[in-house]
Amino acid sequence: MKNKGDLAPSESQQWTRPDEYLGALARRRTERKKREPRLKRTQPEAPRLLLSTLPFLALLVTLGALAVAIMIAAWPGGQPQPRPRAAEHQQGIAAKGWFQEAEKEMRR
Repeated sequence: MKNKGDLAPSESQQWTRPDEYLGALARRRTERKKREPRLKRTQPEAPRLLLSTLPFLALLVTLGALAVAIMIAAWPGGQPQPRPRAAEHQQGIAAKGWFQEAEKEMRR
């Protein structure tokens, strides 16, 4: 490579422009699709009741029954009424000197 004439001619870096880049990507995709074998369909033409609709309906009915059961269990009439509490003992206030009087009584 003694002189620049041995190199391939530069296209003034046209591959960096978006149009050229996207065009090259499109050509690559087209060629790739031509090489790939055609695959058979894996889904039926029409939906089948046992494979698609029936499991969905079974799940919907199960969730509906569960929701109704929770509503019935949470209904307030089903729980026993709480017992009324007895009045709590209230603390009183002692007069000044009560402790000294109690000590005198203990000594007698």
